[in-house]
Amino acid sequence: SLIFLFPPLLSPVGGEQISSIGRGLCVLLGISLEDTQRELEHMVRKILNLRVFEDESGKHWSKSVMDKQYEVLCVSQFTLQCILKGNKPDYHMAMPTEQAESFYNNFLEQLRKAYKPELIKDGKFGAYMQVHIQNDGPVTIELESPAATVDPKQLTKLEKQQQRKEKTRTKVPSESSRERNAPRNKDDPSASSGAEGDVSSEREP
Repeated sequence: SLIFLFPPLLSPVGGEQISSIGRGLCVLLGISLEDTQRELEHMVRKILNLRVFEDESGKHWSKSVMDKQYEVLCVSQFTLQCILKGNKPDYHMAMPTEQAESFYNNFLEQLRKAYKPELIKDGKFGAYMQVHIQNDGPVTIELESPAATVDPKQLTKLEKQQQRKEKTRTKVPSESSRERNAPRNKDDPSASSGAEGDVSSEREP
């Protein structure tokens, strides 16, 4: 999961205002294919306890959204799972829509259970939304779930390496290579006394 936090937000869709909050947090949630209940619970705790607001004396980074009894507005945003391949965005790491909607609704439910239900607002899942954010500060914080140990940029490299390995494994040896690797007759004077090396131990690229 990737979450970006902004305080605060207004959220109209096609001219119709779906949801809005005053002071608080706007949570943009990108749900990954690999996200589970564990990641969900971690994110809920972080969002509600992250100290991004000032205290009564004006000291910054002292109070959480719960401490201040502020609102939270959540927006599902699969584009946070974008991987750039050249200039083209690729979203194959984002959870599919039906599964993601269930996950997102569960996320909202857990937030409401852990805080005050009336202070948790959300947009419209899957809708084209015009999001207006009045970012106080501005403050934008990225949260990443514990499971997101692989950098998405590195993931593409790992996928390419895996594809190259698969090609190597499925490659049929040519006639000349079969002859080279065929066991030589011990009566052959040109035969080497050393091991010729097994085809299966071919070095990976």
